[in-house]
This record gives sequence, structure tokens and C-alpha cells, in this order.
Amino acid sequence: MARVPAGEAFTEREAEDIRRALRVAEQVSGLAFSVYVGNVPGEDARSGARELHAQLPDPARSVLLTIDPGARTIEVVTGSEAVRRVDDRSCSLATMSMSSAFAGGDLAGGIAEGVRMLGDHAHSSRRR
Repeated sequence: MARVPAGEAFTEREAEDIRRALRVAEQVSGLAFSVYVGNVPGEDARSGARELHAQLPDPARSVLLTIDPGARTIEVVTGSEAVRRVDDRSCSLATMSMSSAFAGGDLAGGIAEGVRMLGDHAHSSRRR
């Protein structure tokens, strides 16, 4: 699975901003972060996001953000280890922040900010 989708969705700078946010989140948290943007497979966005999450190299330690702009859905899936440090509240806050940025037309910035928020939360939970 591509960590940042190629194509016309993002400029090179936007894609690099997302990649940087992913690297930093992984470094500070020790978890694996991935982003999927596009049509999410499956019956609904949640089940499709879970299917994609299961395909990651280390699903237990992984956090996956799926964004389907056409369907206007955002899902955050955490693995069995990741969920200990990335709780439902932090996922909801990140999702609200992303939604706000998306409504303002900033898809890449919203994704990068959501990843940063989740990475920061996982980092602070790691130190406890």
C-alpha cells in the first residue's frame, strides 16, 4: 500500500509534507503510520479501512488513516498495540481537525495535521 498516493491528488511539496509528518509521527511514537487516500474498498468505509489495515506489514503496531474525498469519509484504524496509545478520543480530535481543513480546501494540510496530532498523542502516551 502506498504511504502517500501518487498522481494528481497532491503536489510534490504536499506529498513531502505528508511524508514528513508520517516520519516524525513514527519516530516520536515508535508506531507505524500510513495514509490511504481514494476510494475505500468494501461494504462501508469502516470495514474497508479495516481490510486495508490488515494488509499492512505490522498491523498490531500500525495506525492507518483512510480518506475518501468522494464519499467524504475519514477513518482511523489502530492495531492491537497501537490502540493502547492512540485512543478513541485522540482519533476523534484528529478527525475533526482534518474535516475542518478539508472543508477549507486543504486536503494535504489536513492529513499532515491529523498524522501529527496522532503521533503527538502516541508520544505523550508512550512516556507515561
